[in-house]
Amino acid sequence: ALDAWEQDLLRCYGGTPRHPYMIALQQTIRECDIPPEPFLMLVQANRMDQTTPRHATYEDLEYYCRHSANPVGRLVLYVFGYRDAERQRLSDFTCTALQLANFWQDVARDYTMGRIYIPREDMARFGYSEEMLADMTFNREFRELMAFEVERARELFRRGLGLVDTLDGRLKLDVALFSRGGMKVLDAIEKRGYDVLGMRPTVSKATKIRLMLTTALRLRLGLGV
Repeated sequence: ALDAWEQDLLRCYGGTPRHPYMIALQQTIRECDIPPEPFLMLVQANRMDQTTPRHATYEDLEYYCRHSANPVGRLVLYVFGYRDAERQRLSDFTCTALQLANFWQDVARDYTMGRIYIPREDMARFGYSEEMLADMTFNREFRELMAFEVERARELFRRGLGLVDTLDGRLKLDVALFSRGGMKVLDAIEKRGYDVLGMRPTVSKATKIRLMLTTALRLRLGLGV
C-alpha cells in the first residue's frame, strides 16, 4: 500500500495522480512549490514503523524523527512561503522535540502496541531492562532514565524557540503554542515524578486555555515565548 501511495505521490510531480487526495495535493504542491522530499520521507517513516519497533541508539531514534516528524514542520513552512534552510533547521528541533515529548508521554501505551522508543543504550546506561518495562516496573532507574529523556527533549525545544521570532501572522502563534504545549507535557511528566507507566501524563483543559491566552498576550506585547 505504501508503494502505491508513493507512486501516486510521484505522479503529482510528473503526471496525473489517481487518488482524490493526491489530485488535491498536486494543486497545493504547484501553488506552494513544495519539493517531493518531505512527502517521500514521511512514506519512508511509515515503512520504518512496520520494520523497526526498537532503536539501539539515540542517533537511530533521531533518524526516525527526521523522517516522521521533521518533514511535517518543513511542509508547514513551505505552505506559508518560508523556504530558507535556517527556519527549516529550527523547525527540525521543534518537531523532533514534539515527537520525543509524545514518546515519553506514551511509553506504556506504545509498549502495548509493540513499540519501545527509549533507545536501548539509554536503558542500559540507567540499568533499566526491557523485562522491567514489560512488567511496567516504576523504580529509581526508570525515574532517572525518564528525567534524562525529558531534559533531552526540553533542550531541543529551547533550541527551536528561535523559529517563533522569524515568523509572522497566525503561524507565529501556532508555532509558539506547539512549543509551549510540548514543554507543558514535559512539565506534566516531571510533576508526576516521571511515572509515565501508571498513568498517562496530560495537560488539563484549563492549562491549555491559560497557555493560549498568555502566549498570545506575550507575542502581542513583544515579550517572546
